[in-house]
Amino acid sequence: MSKKYNVGLVGATGVVGETFLKLMKENNFPLSELRPFASEKSKGKKTSLFDAEIQVLQDGCFDGLDMVFFSSGDEISKVWAPKAAQAGAYAIDNSAAFRMSPDHALVVPEVNGHLLDEMTSAQVIANPNCSTIQLMMPFNALKKFGLKKAMVASYQAVSGAGKEAIEELKSQTTKKADTSEAKPKVFTREIAYNCIPQIGGFNSDDFTSEEFKIMNESKKILAEPDFLVSAFTVRVPSLNTHAEAVWLTLDQEVSRDEVIAALKEQPGLETFTEAQAYDTPKERDGQYDVSVSRIHKDVHDPKTWIMWVVGDNLLKGAALNGYQIAERLIKNNFS
Repeated sequence: MSKKYNVGLVGATGVVGETFLKLMKENNFPLSELRPFASEKSKGKKTSLFDAEIQVLQDGCFDGLDMVFFSSGDEISKVWAPKAAQAGAYAIDNSAAFRMSPDHALVVPEVNGHLLDEMTSAQVIANPNCSTIQLMMPFNALKKFGLKKAMVASYQAVSGAGKEAIEELKSQTTKKADTSEAKPKVFTREIAYNCIPQIGGFNSDDFTSEEFKIMNESKKILAEPDFLVSAFTVRVPSLNTHAEAVWLTLDQEVSRDEVIAALKEQPGLETFTEAQAYDTPKERDGQYDVSVSRIHKDVHDPKTWIMWVVGDNLLKGAALNGYQIAERLIKNNFS
């Protein structure tokens, strides 16, 4: 009989936490015990899958666990993820708390999964930002041609802001349809029939925190400190799945055939080669792989390639990437 594992899930009632549960069920995760954690108001309730009773975080709550998924925000992760590691569990953290720490690995398994293979003891592993993860697929595929700079414009679904954001879009859309007033609560402006050019707070350079995540995390994951990345992030009124328009400048001129061949070799990436065969967020919703389409050369710069990158932000952009980290740990670290 294959080994089974004791797993914790912090933030079990959130949209990402529920996606983790769905993935474990769909993929027959070798689970011995599931220990879900959430806020006091959910204590004693049971998860919709696995029939596990929800607990609250307290000293000793991670004892006996092999790994813990965190999907509950920076402040909780800062305190509790290191405690999970101290208790002997690999802590796979979906917050931004440890992503840019030089002491913690920031992992996309198809790109830098070797970092997981080198781990010999329980520790905190950072799961990258959703809009960063999907970019890593085409960027890593074309890395062999030299990555010089990238310009990224994102079109991000409301699910990236959680359950309340999804409900806000649905509610506002309904109220707009019957001319009722629809005041924003989650977002800074109404999101129904609108686009908001802000995700996260602004820094002193007028970039948002979401933009800085893309710009900084990309360099760390790819191990390319001189790669220049600039981003502009926009929240759009779609329920799920992020899209990004990308201008990627390489160090050398390459043919379209070479670009396409490299993209097709990248694990976790589906490549659409015909101009009219582009993918959309609605079509990518629920898909494990990221897609790349509208692949064409910039008419003003033969080293720059323009493309459209789409990925389910709750799957590959969050829970699936964490799940794949766990799978690789099991394969190489628990054998």
